[in-house]
Amino acid sequence: MEDLIRTLPKLLRIAGETEEVLETAALIAWRRAAGEGLRSQAIPFRLFKKTLIVAVADATWQKQLEAISGQLLFRINSLLGQAVVTYIEFRIDGKAVRAARLASRARPIDRARAEHLAMQAVSPELSVAAGAIHDDELRRRFLIAAGSCISRYEQTRR
Repeated sequence: MEDLIRTLPKLLRIAGETEEVLETAALIAWRRAAGEGLRSQAIPFRLFKKTLIVAVADATWQKQLEAISGQLLFRINSLLGQAVVTYIEFRIDGKAVRAARLASRARPIDRARAEHLAMQAVSPELSVAAGAIHDDELRRRFLIAAGSCISRYEQTRR
């Protein structure tokens, strides 16, 4: 994962301003910047016009995270090598947080199916850009993350 994080700035330069790539990179950077303690409490689900939208379980989490949003923004953009995210909006959505927690505990066969579906959502342009990741396993993980992000985005647009 560490190698993937280090390649994000390069991937962004190669891919340009592709919304899918920017969103995927921002979501990956969020997970790293937020750390393990916040991963199950604050679930990023969309980047819209440089605003990262993050689901939180309740108003307490919303208030606490808003207080440190400047630090989180700095960490995210430092990892990305550019100002991809200019604002973080914390939305109260306990249902989304619970669903993400359950998904993270999914059985291996469910994960394999989810990975397969995610890979189908990846555009050819994104696959080409991911070619800059030399490590096969990291490239696969990046594409799965990108595909999952694209699938979630498409579901919110329906």
